[in-house]
Formats: sequence, structure tokens, C-alpha cells
Amino acid sequence: MSGDKWLAALALLLIMEGLMPFLNPGAWRQLFARLLAMSDGQLRFLGLASLVCGALLLLLL
Repeated sequence: MSGDKWLAALALLLIMEGLMPFLNPGAWRQLFARLLAMSDGQLRFLGLASLVCGALLLLLL
């Protein structure tokens, strides 16, 4: 993958990460409060699920 594609992917990631706090900061704050209350195992599972979904999406593309 060329450098331009990596930068485009990073730019899209930042856009996606910024949408929720921009559009609905109250819900974003509540989500983080819930995440802070989760155990390490639950957070790891969410991270693993996100990695697997991202990898599958990349394979489909």
C-alpha cells in the first residue's frame, strides 16, 4: 500500500472518530462513562471484535 493510501485511511479514521463527539457530545460522554465501568476482559473483547470486523471488511474490499 502506498503512502498516499495510508494517509487517506488515517484521514478517514479521524473523520469517523470525530463524528460522534461533534454530532452528539452527550451520548459520546455517556458511552465513555460506560466504557470506563467495563472490566479489562470486556474491553479486550470489544477490541478483538473491532479488529476482526475491520480485517473482514478489508478482505472483502
